[in-house]
Amino acid sequence: MAGWLTVDDAYGAQMAERERLLAERRSEVVALESGCEAVAAEALEMVLTHIAARPEWQLTGRTVRRPDGRCVDVDATDPLGSLGRIIAEDICLLEAREGAQVLVGAVLCFPSRWVLAEKMGRAMLRIHAPVPGYGEDLNTRVERMMGALRPGSGLWRANGHFHSDPRLFHPRSEVAEKRWEADARYFRSERQALLRMPESRATLFSIHTTVVEAAALTEAQRALLRGQAAPQI
Repeated sequence: MAGWLTVDDAYGAQMAERERLLAERRSEVVALESGCEAVAAEALEMVLTHIAARPEWQLTGRTVRRPDGRCVDVDATDPLGSLGRIIAEDICLLEAREGAQVLVGAVLCFPSRWVLAEKMGRAMLRIHAPVPGYGEDLNTRVERMMGALRPGSGLWRANGHFHSDPRLFHPRSEVAEKRWEADARYFRSERQALLRMPESRATLFSIHTTVVEAAALTEAQRALLRGQAAPQI
């Protein structure tokens, strides 16, 4: 847990982009189901407790001094918006309903080819319907893994895909035309973490995004990726 949230050399630039999106396109990057306000509030408190023990942030009362030096006043009436202005991770919140994990809230500034509004209120199997290879068998294993989470520890994984577009805010509707990318100049990776929230028992899913020039990958990194990260559609 000590290394849950990421601060890297892109933190300041990413936070500036998050501030812009929250100001100009909030309806596209923040969503919360009615009745789930306590879940969002708990997520905010979990993050504040975490960063209070991290030297990169300074928490004084309800004011956070971020690693880039900017101060943010925490707004308890807007927990997801506050999260979006404090950490570089996107946060998705899921509740167990009728044996399935359902997306009930999120601050999602950096989507990679998906639209938050299309996924809200939907279960994991339906959320991943456009993903090749994500069927009922895999979903059963994912649901079992998420159900086994316990407070105080978490799971993490990472993915990686070649992109032709370096933009962090990269939504794409499920019904949009899909085409092969002819010029995959960039490599995009997400570090994803799953945590159990102790009070609500909801699942907190955090996503930290990194985008680099594909040409910057070392030969050793390319060797690891061969056969695993093909150009995406």
